[in-house]
Amino acid sequence: MTGSITTPNQKNPHRTPPPASPSPSPSPCAVELAAGEMAAPMPLSAEDVLRVNGSRRFAAAMAAASPFASLADALLAARRIWLDEVDVSGWLEAFAAHPAIGTTSSSVSKWSKEEQSAALSTATDSTAQELAEWNARYREKFGFVFMICASRRTAPEVLAELKRRYTNRPIVELEAAAQEELKITELRLAKLFSSEPTVPSTTTEGPATQSDKAADRIRIIGAHLGALPQPCANKAPEITGSSNRSRPPITTHVLDTARGSPASGIEVHLEMWKDSSAPPSFSNKDFSGWATLGYSVTNNDGRSGQLMDIVDNIAPGFYRISFNTSKYSPAGFFPYVSIIFEIKENQTAEHFHVPLLHSPFSFTTYRGS
Repeated sequence: MTGSITTPNQKNPHRTPPPASPSPSPSPCAVELAAGEMAAPMPLSAEDVLRVNGSRRFAAAMAAASPFASLADALLAARRIWLDEVDVSGWLEAFAAHPAIGTTSSSVSKWSKEEQSAALSTATDSTAQELAEWNARYREKFGFVFMICASRRTAPEVLAELKRRYTNRPIVELEAAAQEELKITELRLAKLFSSEPTVPSTTTEGPATQSDKAADRIRIIGAHLGALPQPCANKAPEITGSSNRSRPPITTHVLDTARGSPASGIEVHLEMWKDSSAPPSFSNKDFSGWATLGYSVTNNDGRSGQLMDIVDNIAPGFYRISFNTSKYSPAGFFPYVSIIFEIKENQTAEHFHVPLLHSPFSFTTYRGS
């Protein structure tokens, strides 16, 4: 197990400069990826991919999608397959392939040892003992090993993150663990590609072309935290858009907390407040100012299709995302759920993931990534 997340303000002086357009700063995991060599086109077997990710479904899908002309192509495919095609059982299977953070057994793989090297080298006896105790508490609560991309992360940092995430609700922590597994998968794909001999290019490329490719890689890695939305036949046909983003600025998914599974088949509408005379408020009961941006239906993973244009900067203002829960849960208490939120002027380049955690008699939401 491995890795780490850095805050957006952390910088690596050896990192390739990002493109001029706004993009999130990559984590140390992403920096390592961006520094990896591009590989020659090569097929991947399921056995190759299982070294990267322990999910057999993921491995089979990646093998079927290969060969990949570059690491960037493989990363895009991996993100799509992991987030859109692999179910919760596949996630848990991948988690189970990792040792607990801090494990020093001889059975731990070379890659896991490399990924945990910073944590192991900075662990005192007391820290190691506390880490083992919290690993056990975490597993007892959530039922799977604590997942974190620990590359370049010290033992105290890993321990602090473990304690922080221990307070999460199980459904929230499952998604957090899946995102960490994706980071580890990306790092290991880079290692897998760099272990292959590189075929010399038959074309001559100038500095500008090489710089563009480096910028593309940084942009791809920087966006790796989110799911690429699965196309949906029911989304609004007018949805288009072109930008440096890999997904729309607003996305959602629905989880059925009563069943402990994704909620598929729920109709989702996204609207924006267009009445410039007054903003929506608790005292303003006139809802005629909403204009539809797009709609979709959640897929088998509970994720909606594209709800709006893919643009670099979203318009500031008030947005409403609504879920038709009555059809999904006819005996439930809520005929529908609407969530209203505001995007500020200084947030227009950010991403807004607004999920719904639903049961027949309760619901909750949060702003995710």
